[in-house]
Amino acid sequence: MHDILGIFQNRALLCATTAWFVAQAIKIPTYWLVEKKWDWGRFFGSGGMPSSHTAFVVALGILVGRIVGFDSPEFAMCVVFASVVMYDATGVRRETGIQAQVINEILRRVFIDGKPIADDDLKELVGHKPLEVLGGAILGVLTALVYILFGN
Repeated sequence: MHDILGIFQNRALLCATTAWFVAQAIKIPTYWLVEKKWDWGRFFGSGGMPSSHTAFVVALGILVGRIVGFDSPEFAMCVVFASVVMYDATGVRRETGIQAQVINEILRRVFIDGKPIADDDLKELVGHKPLEVLGGAILGVLTALVYILFGN
């Protein structure tokens, strides 16, 4: 099938999307375990346990490897892509979240005419701790294995 509807039969994409969806759903109870409060908005947020971006790219890579071969250029591209995503999650994006915490604290302390200089905080939960990325990778592997073992 070579039309646009073939996207709904793309096993690698469906597997990756499932991994993302499950990771986002898991963020709700894991947030509760840490913060002792429910935040249903965590389903749509970045950061937190597990990394949904990592789960997405790892599941994609494994399914691509299984479908076209682990020695294929397509699988190699998935490995590179996944490596960049995981590095970015624990590096640049995590640093961005730490900087946001500091800036938010500064902004809370700075007043002009008795009013804070900013009404809204910067988003602090942006990146991931290495354990959150590992959790996403494990979830991606497990999701891919389910697709391999039980898919058609």
